[in-house]
This record gives sequence, C-alpha cells and structure tokens, in this order.
Amino acid sequence: MTTLSTTRSGVDSLEAPSLDLHGERTRVGALAREIWGRRELLGLLVREEFHIRYRRASFGMLWAVALPLLQSVVLAVVFSKVVRANLVPHYPAFVLIGMTAWTFFGAALATGATGIVDKAQMSSRVYFPRAIFALVAVGSNLYAFFIQLAIVIGLTPLLGAGLGLRLLFLVPGTLLLFTFTTSLCLTLSALHVYFRDVRYLVTAALMVWMYVTPIIYPPSAVPHAFRVMLAINPMTGIVNLFHAATVGAAGPLLVPALVALAWTVGLLVTGTLLQARYDRVFADLL
Repeated sequence: MTTLSTTRSGVDSLEAPSLDLHGERTRVGALAREIWGRRELLGLLVREEFHIRYRRASFGMLWAVALPLLQSVVLAVVFSKVVRANLVPHYPAFVLIGMTAWTFFGAALATGATGIVDKAQMSSRVYFPRAIFALVAVGSNLYAFFIQLAIVIGLTPLLGAGLGLRLLFLVPGTLLLFTFTTSLCLTLSALHVYFRDVRYLVTAALMVWMYVTPIIYPPSAVPHAFRVMLAINPMTGIVNLFHAATVGAAGPLLVPALVALAWTVGLLVTGTLLQARYDRVFADLL
C-alpha cells in the first residue's frame, strides 16, 4: 500500500500542467501590416482558388457566370410569367441585379466562414495571418461578380430599363457589399475554429436569408408585420442600392444603407479583434 501510494504520488507530481490555448495577442496594427506584407501571397491564393474551382470543367469560368444567371432567369420567369407577380416595372432586370449581389455574397460567405478550418493543412506549415483565408474566399468570387455585373448592366436596357447617372449607385453598393461580406467572413471564420457548428448555421441561414432580402420582391410588397425583418437585414440596404442603380429605387435607400453600414462597421471591428486575439493559436486548434 505504501509503495502504491508513493508511486501514485510520484506520477501525480509528474503530471503536465493543463495546456493553455490563449496564446499571445497580436496587435491589430501588426496584423494589418502582416496581411499587407503578404499581399502577393493573397493575390496568388485568390487566383489559384478561382482557377482550381473551374480548371477541369470544359467551359471553365463560364460556369461561374452561367449558373447564377440561369438561376436569376428562372426566378424572373416563374414570378413574372407563371405566378404573374409583376411587382415592379422591368421585373426581370430587377431580379437579375438583385441576384448578382446575392450570388456574390452567398458564395463568398459559404467558403469564407469556414476558410481557416478548411485550409488547415496549409496554415499548419508556415505562419501567416489566418485572416488571409477569409479574404481569399471574398477575392476569388470577385472575378465572377464583376463579369456577371457587366452582363446584367448590358442586358438592362434590352429589358426596358434605361441607364443613366443612377448607375453611380453601384459604387457605394459594391463597396458596401464587399466590405460587409469581408467583415462577416472574418468574424465567422474565427468563430468556426472554436465552434464547428458555424458551417451548418451558415448553410441554414443562407437558405432563409435570401427570402427575407428584397431580391425577388420590393420592400413595399412585404406586410407591415414582417417589415422589421427587412429593417434589420443589412443586405436590404445593399440590394436596394443595386436596384436603384439599374431599375430605379423600389424602396427607401438612406436608412437601409445606414443599417448596412452599421452592421459592417460592427462586424469589421469584431472580426478584426477576434483575428488579432486568436491568430497565434488557430493552428493549434485545427
């Protein structure tokens, strides 16, 4: 009994202390400088991600544009011809431009929210800011976005909606769309390292989120009891700006745009702080 007690005591004294995975905090300024210093790597990964996605497809990157356009056309035909819900003038153009913004957002978020975990093999070999993986997801979808946007702008006059100075609304709309998507990817990709349910929550949220965003209907078509969903939805203001740029404003612009801006700033601060706080320990948790 004495020997056993002594042995147990010896083992207990040799037990390693619990592992603390909090790591050293990276300053936000230092993190920004590290990302900027690796901008060539970021550009390389963006191009590689985009080309790998369609490399073995016979039509290559045409699929990046054809599939979203096909989805937009189907929605426009179903609602304008089958359901006969001509909710706004130039309805096909209304749906096309709304889906252009949404397709970029949905595709970037689906990959960006899980980017750090999905690229675990690469990030464990050499250190660089893991926030780059969220930025790669956003950047790799910009190619298809700009091509699709150019096609939709070209189709808009053929669908009966004239273009003019209102096309300038695309500038704040695109900047807000890009920044909001980046901010959300930065936040969720950091959370996903600790909570692997984020992947499934994003998938479920995107399925619902599209239908509470005024893409296939104007805000005025929503019953008053449900308009609070549009009011707090950051994508409402962004999509409204895209609509205003092509077919004209189908709803208020300023307040929804300010709501989207507030969400963007809040998420950008949150995502940046999370990336700076846990960047040094992400690799240990993958």
